[in-house]
Amino acid sequence: MSKLSRAVVVASLAILTVACSKSADNTSADKSSADSSTALKTDAQKFGYAVGYDLGDSMKPMLSLIDVKSLKTGIDQGSSGQPALMDAKARQQIKTAMAEKMHAKQEQDRKTAAGKNTTDSEKFLADMAKKPGAKTTKDGLVYEVEKEGEGTPPTPDDKVTVNYRGTLPDGTEFDSSYKRKEPLTFPLKNVIPGWVEGLQLMKPGAKYKFYIPAELAYGERGAGEKIGPNQALVFDVELLKVEKGDTSEKSDTSDKSSTDDSKSDDKSAAGKSTAGKSTAGKSTAGKSTDDKSAK
Repeated sequence: MSKLSRAVVVASLAILTVACSKSADNTSADKSSADSSTALKTDAQKFGYAVGYDLGDSMKPMLSLIDVKSLKTGIDQGSSGQPALMDAKARQQIKTAMAEKMHAKQEQDRKTAAGKNTTDSEKFLADMAKKPGAKTTKDGLVYEVEKEGEGTPPTPDDKVTVNYRGTLPDGTEFDSSYKRKEPLTFPLKNVIPGWVEGLQLMKPGAKYKFYIPAELAYGERGAGEKIGPNQALVFDVELLKVEKGDTSEKSDTSDKSSTDDSKSDDKSAAGKSTAGKSTAGKSTAGKSTDDKSAK
């Protein structure tokens, strides 16, 4: 069975859970959630509820595609050994067709979001570049200096320790070392290109604000649940410490893509944190960090 077909089966189980829950609650519709939770006395009841709730919650986008009455009929007939209204081939065909339909809709929604994000991000970055004191690098990174530091800026081979807060242009926060109350330490060459370029402008103790275009962040793939495709990002970054790296070792330039978009928002889909690992691969350390004044 294909992954898409299995998704339909899982969706069916989720909806069955929801349907059964509604049926069992017809005579007690006014019970509070607290009353419902006290009815879960045995481990089997608690386990069944936990699995059912999580499945139902994760499959909400599919509810409109399945007729719950027909779903219940299929469960009843299949579990009791009655003859099926559809043979095995027909059942597989409709599951595959609906899974492909869902996948096509997801792709279309993603393309629509990518187009909107591109337009919105370009306008946002252009506006930020006009702010008093803002500067723009050759590669399109817009930044503001809130506090200068002292010492030597890091190179891509160095390890840095930072505090940071990441938001979308609308202010939605998706990652913050401040919230975790713990600075992050990582090899500079392992993060998104916008960070690699921006941090090389900073000296220990400095605090900058980065406005990063999508091509220097997570590009068309996005990251996690909040960072969509072609999304510009905003980071408040404080460089706390620089540890010199071993320049005798050659930099690994292979791409390392994120494989888990279902991580929590506090831990970005890119790895330990949005800053800590890059879905865009290794750094673009060779790119110029020369500034030009914002117009």
